[in-house]
Amino acid sequence: MLNIVIQQAVVLLAMGWLLTLNARKGRHHPRLAIVTTGFWFGLAAIVCMLLPFTVAPGVLLDARSGVIFVAGVFGGPLSGALAALMAALCRLWIGGAGAFSGVLNIGFALVLGLAFRHGVGRGWLRINLWHLLPAVLVLHAASLLLIAALMTPVQRELMPEYIWPYLAVVVPLTLILTLILHDAEQRQREQALLEHSEARLRAITGALPDLMFVMNEQGRCLEVMASSSAQPYPVANNVIGKLLPQLFEPALARRFQDFIRRTLTQQGCQRLVYELGEGDDRRVFESRAQAMEAPLNEGPAAVVLTRDITQRELNETELRIAAVAFDSFEGMMITDAQTRILRVNRAFTEITGYGVEEVIGNTPAMLGSGQHDGAFYRQMWRHIHDHGHWQGEILNRRKSGHVYPQWLSISAVRDVQGEVSHYVASINDISQRKKDAERINHLAFYDGVTGLPNRRFLYQRLAELIDVQRDLSGLIFIDLDKFKHINDLWGLSVGDQVLQQAALRLSNLMHPGDLVARLGGDEFVVLSTGLPADKRQAAAHLEQLGYTLLSALEQPYAHEEHALRCGASLGMVLLEGQHASPDEQVQQAELAMYQAKSEGKGKLCFFDRGMQERVARRLRLEEDIQRGLDAGEFVAWYQPQFDHRGRIIGAEALARWLHPEQGTLAPGAFIDVAEGSGLMNRIDHMVLQSACRQMARWAQLSEFGSFTLSVNIGASRLYQAGFVEEVLQVFTQTGVDPGCIKLEITESMLLDDMPGAIDRMQALKAHGVRFAIDDFGTGYSSLLYLQRLPLDQLKIDQSFVQALPHDDNSLGIIKAIIGMAQSLGLEVIAEGVETDAQRTQLYQLGCHRYQGYLLSRPEPAERLQALMQSPRYG
Repeated sequence: MLNIVIQQAVVLLAMGWLLTLNARKGRHHPRLAIVTTGFWFGLAAIVCMLLPFTVAPGVLLDARSGVIFVAGVFGGPLSGALAALMAALCRLWIGGAGAFSGVLNIGFALVLGLAFRHGVGRGWLRINLWHLLPAVLVLHAASLLLIAALMTPVQRELMPEYIWPYLAVVVPLTLILTLILHDAEQRQREQALLEHSEARLRAITGALPDLMFVMNEQGRCLEVMASSSAQPYPVANNVIGKLLPQLFEPALARRFQDFIRRTLTQQGCQRLVYELGEGDDRRVFESRAQAMEAPLNEGPAAVVLTRDITQRELNETELRIAAVAFDSFEGMMITDAQTRILRVNRAFTEITGYGVEEVIGNTPAMLGSGQHDGAFYRQMWRHIHDHGHWQGEILNRRKSGHVYPQWLSISAVRDVQGEVSHYVASINDISQRKKDAERINHLAFYDGVTGLPNRRFLYQRLAELIDVQRDLSGLIFIDLDKFKHINDLWGLSVGDQVLQQAALRLSNLMHPGDLVARLGGDEFVVLSTGLPADKRQAAAHLEQLGYTLLSALEQPYAHEEHALRCGASLGMVLLEGQHASPDEQVQQAELAMYQAKSEGKGKLCFFDRGMQERVARRLRLEEDIQRGLDAGEFVAWYQPQFDHRGRIIGAEALARWLHPEQGTLAPGAFIDVAEGSGLMNRIDHMVLQSACRQMARWAQLSEFGSFTLSVNIGASRLYQAGFVEEVLQVFTQTGVDPGCIKLEITESMLLDDMPGAIDRMQALKAHGVRFAIDDFGTGYSSLLYLQRLPLDQLKIDQSFVQALPHDDNSLGIIKAIIGMAQSLGLEVIAEGVETDAQRTQLYQLGCHRYQGYLLSRPEPAERLQALMQSPRYG
């Protein structure tokens, strides 16, 4: 019997393993699991019945009731019923006297198991040793009672021999099988919960735009989970097992290593922000780490969640910028779609005077000035509706009630559906800007000293008259006489006072529609409109106005206790609707003014075309001189100087213009224009350079052994900075001996700066240069400067020479000049000698050097050289 019981025990344990395996495999197919579970329980019961212990003919003792009980407890009604059916059919197939009672036993075991299952489901019972043991004892006791009912009295007496061994084995086996299956079921439930938890974790991880690492304290990656949105993170998929230096560059790897160690040593979540890539590929990442509980036999590790926060950083930057922009110096206002004010900035409150709490919830209508009608606002909102924005100037009212100009810009903000959700308005107080514009306009069109219109305003008015002129108008150009003397003597502030008084006098004499403008300095222009249609009457009216202005301006100007006098010169022109530009019209009046000034100050003069023609000729000549200098048309000619024996002892270099159309021109044809335009210095420099170059060549000839060459110095060149250096540079460049050069200066030049002239002359004298006074007797003729200046020669002016021999005054002056020169040891030469009588008389007076047409006209260098080499003059 013991062997049979042990066999059934082994079968039950094996079937228990098969049932746990069935439960684990069948959880994914619950419907199939019901059938397989019932099948395996039924098979286990059949195997037990095939290995029975026969206690009486047809009466079997086995463990099938325990199997069916467990099938009811764990398999449920369907699986338990399938197992019970298989067992009952097998018992009927085996047959015998106990077949019917065996089927009852199977049914009882199933009912008891289902009852216990129901009690567990209700919470009345639990699957543990203390609740199972009574049920198992009842189960097997009932089985033994059924068996005892089928036995004879003699057989019953033998029951104690196998009852206790049977119970000792079957009861524990039933309990063990039940607990094994319960444990398997519990583990199955825990496994399902774990899988569910893992599925939830995977779903959460997949939904997060994060990359999750699990790293140990050595920086080795133990696990990686990433959603599709985390793919931009530059880490390859096969990173498990790699160390941080293999994943990142060294600097970032060290930062990450410190980050992991800090996480493992400190409580709480740690944070690390870092960048990867450069330029347009630059990305910003944020990693958060939390220490995790270490499994058995493994070191500590941290879970690291990494997120790409590049866009967030950009958004935060934009928000900061927007916040700063909102709090800028420009007033900002945000309203909802119904134009209720939601937010304003500090600049808004400063501009409007309203506090934040006063405007929130109200509409911008509270700022209205009432100076715009409804059509204005309807047009504004129509433009916003059509174009999404509007800007323009508007008049609004401050809290104080003051109306001010405001530049308003309104933009509509639309939501994702395209509907207007907000309006954003920016406001600027343009009061000061408009004042500045008016001030700039005043500065642009009005004179800062007198407040009169300036040249720009005058020209604009003249241009308007040209377009619409119907009546005659007149222009009067006024220049104050002796105003420079007032400025020099009394200072600029007093000069400004005089200008202001003059402007007031002129303005008081004007009729409505007339204009007084100041062009600058001491120059004014009067525009008189509405003159008579007849030209003569208009001219007479303008002349009368001119004399009235002259009379007003000649009156004394008061300054403290002083009366300052400052007259004026006037130039006038009638504007007859000609197509002259404003500049030309003013220029014509200015030319007439200069004509009046040249005729004597305090005069007035009308413009005529001859003035303009003369100016035009002068300008054309100036341009022609400039062209001629650039083309090298100016050359040096030489007029010989003779002694009383008729020998050539020197020459004077004179400028000549070899004009391509007019032929050879003497200085009288161009010198006035050249001096007025500042071109005379270039001509003088050209003559000096040509003369020195020519003298250097002549010095190589024996005929020019004692020859000296005179060169005139212009009135302004002597006092120019660098004059001495310039002359010496010419000597160096040409290679001429400075002792062969005589520089001629006029008396008038010496009056400007006598000490300066002496210093320059002595500097050149030290290099051997000789000096002569040209046109002596026509100027100051001071013995003081004759005594101080390093002179070598006096030239008697040709005006005295040409008056000989009949003018006693000229004769007396020449005698005095020769006497002074002899007493000072200076040479004397007379210029402009044109007759023998003049030369004879000069010789008798003691002058033995001559220059003039009687002896020779100015000649080119080649002709003078030929004269020197002829026997007559050599």
